[in-house]
Amino acid sequence: MSVTNVHVHLFYGADPRFYRKGDDIGCLYGYHHAESDEFALSYSQDARERLPMRLLRRGLKAMLGFDFIHTLRNRDEILRSDVVWTHTEHEYLSVALLLLLNRRKSRQPLLLAQSVWLLDKWPDFGVLRRWAYRKLVARADVLTTLASENAALCRRYLGRDAVHVYYGLNTRDFPVQEPTVWQPHTPVRIAAIGNDRDRDWVSLINAYGNDPRYTVRLATRRRIPASLRASNVDIAPAAGLKKQRELYDWADVIVVPLRPNAHASGITVMLEAAAVGKPMIVTDVGALKDYFADGQAAYVPPFDPEALRQAVDRLVASPDDALRQAQAAARQLIARKLTTEQFAQQHVRITRELMGRRASPRGRSVDEARRRAGGSGASGQSAQPQSRHQAGRGQ
Repeated sequence: MSVTNVHVHLFYGADPRFYRKGDDIGCLYGYHHAESDEFALSYSQDARERLPMRLLRRGLKAMLGFDFIHTLRNRDEILRSDVVWTHTEHEYLSVALLLLLNRRKSRQPLLLAQSVWLLDKWPDFGVLRRWAYRKLVARADVLTTLASENAALCRRYLGRDAVHVYYGLNTRDFPVQEPTVWQPHTPVRIAAIGNDRDRDWVSLINAYGNDPRYTVRLATRRRIPASLRASNVDIAPAAGLKKQRELYDWADVIVVPLRPNAHASGITVMLEAAAVGKPMIVTDVGALKDYFADGQAAYVPPFDPEALRQAVDRLVASPDDALRQAQAAARQLIARKLTTEQFAQQHVRITRELMGRRASPRGRSVDEARRRAGGSGASGQSAQPQSRHQAGRGQ
């Protein structure tokens, strides 16, 4: 069996040699679960930086929208690989530019390009940035997204189909524990956690703030305006796995308040809440029902503090229903295999299909056509594996 060399290109700061050093967690997001006799993985490495270089790199990243200096430092591993996996557009746009600049290389790696925030921000981009990003996206051999709404935006804005892959939980950090009892405290304990740009902390605090029936712990690194502070809302980051576990253990209910988005914002917290057996209240945006259906989470409309408050009150009034909801979420996580292992295996399946197509006579001719055309992305439109809905969920 021939070995497929995969380079996993992650953001600066996610180097597996240093990320949570000593915890032996492998690669952030779980890509290491793809390692086998068939797939040999390498990872982007962080270079040591002095302050001037760090400022230069970050300044260029802010201007371009991706970290090209970090990519250049990992150029050799990228160009040596058969396939490059990326986790967000911040990585794949950068890798695409590198590949286009090295387009005369006889056999370039295939590029799996996963979009997260790009399509949400697309309407705000200027004409020049859209043109440049389309050129870079065209170099990708397959587009992936974590939510069906994001996949629809790929078709709308980029004219490309995208494969919907399902994000997963590290069950070593959060073993799945189906609850057997649920009884809330008085006042009811509400936990909310997250640093995503689409968290709606305003609605959360307006729903529960300064109300003695609730006590709230809000864990975020985002700045909360002083005008939103409330006597019963404790705001502090939950840094590290130990603090996160303590927060979940303390809570009766996990609330995930969100602004409208298309990228499944909040899914990590939902997976963790399901694993620890706590009922959750979630804003119905971002195609989160791709993961958890009604009855496995209590969904509320966006920007509706009253709906958030009523959802908690319903759970408190009916502990048996709250318990059934939490149990259903835990069972869903297990049944659908919403884990980092399965997340990695979805990439394996996509890569096998792409490599099989490349090995065919037609695939080889597409490679040659793309090289002659200067990396115009000719294969990007044709080398699409079936969507998971077409091919079956396989979970």
